[in-house]
Amino acid sequence: MSGMALVRKPGPRIAEGIVTHIEREPVDYERAAAQHDAYVEALAAAGWRPVYVPRADDLPDAPFVEDTVLVSGRLAVLTRPGAPERRPEVESVARVVRELGLNSVRIAPPGTLDGGDVLQVGSTVYVGRSGRTNDEGIGQLMALLPEREVVPVEMSGVLHLKSAVTALPDGTFIGDPVRVDLPGMVVPEEEAGAHVVQLGGDRLLLAASAPRTAAMLEKRGFFVVTVDISEYERLEGCVTCLSVLIPD
Repeated sequence: MSGMALVRKPGPRIAEGIVTHIEREPVDYERAAAQHDAYVEALAAAGWRPVYVPRADDLPDAPFVEDTVLVSGRLAVLTRPGAPERRPEVESVARVVRELGLNSVRIAPPGTLDGGDVLQVGSTVYVGRSGRTNDEGIGQLMALLPEREVVPVEMSGVLHLKSAVTALPDGTFIGDPVRVDLPGMVVPEEEAGAHVVQLGGDRLLLAASAPRTAAMLEKRGFFVVTVDISEYERLEGCVTCLSVLIPD
C-alpha cells in the first residue's frame, strides 16, 4: 500500500498545546521539530509521499493534523474540533485536500468531531464519544458516510478513542480494555503500544516508547518501524495524531 501522507510541521509555540488528562511538562521545540522530520521520513520510506499542510505557528496544536480531517475513499470529511481554539486549523487543511482533488464535506454546528476519535477498520467506522466529539457530530458522520457502518464507542480517561485503541492489519484491536470495551482486543505491553499506524501489508509504525509491544508484534509476524515522538507524547499525542494517510 502507498499513497499520500498529510502532515504539518510544528511551530515554536507547540509547548502551549492543550493537555487534558496528563500533567503539563516542558516541550522542547527543536527536538519536536527533529522528531517530526524523522516521523515523516519513516512514512516516506514506507511509500507514503508527504504532503505538507502550511505551517500555522500561531496554533500550537496544528501538527496534530489527524484531528482536522478524515478520509474515506475520495471523500474528505473536514471536522469541527471540540476545542474551539483548534477550529482555525481546519481551513488550511481544507485548501490542501481540495488541491489534491478530494471531494470535501464538513461537520457543522452544533456537531463536534475530532479525527482522533475515528478508527476505521474495514467497512466499519468506530467513533468515540469524548470531550471532543459529541452525539451530533457522530450523527452527522453517519449521514455523510451512508455506505459504511458507523459505530459509537464509549470510552473513559483518555483524550481520544485512538488514545486507547487502534487496529492491526488483520482487523484485530490493540488497546487498553480499561479505557474502551471492544471485542478480541490485544493488550499492549505499554500504554503507547495501543497506538499503531498501518503502513501497508504487515508493516506498522509504533512509538519508540513501546519497545516490549514492538517485540510482541514482531513475534506475531509484523514488521515494526519505531519512531521517537516523546515531545508529542508530553502533549497527549501519539503516532496516529501526526498524519492522515490517503491511499492511492
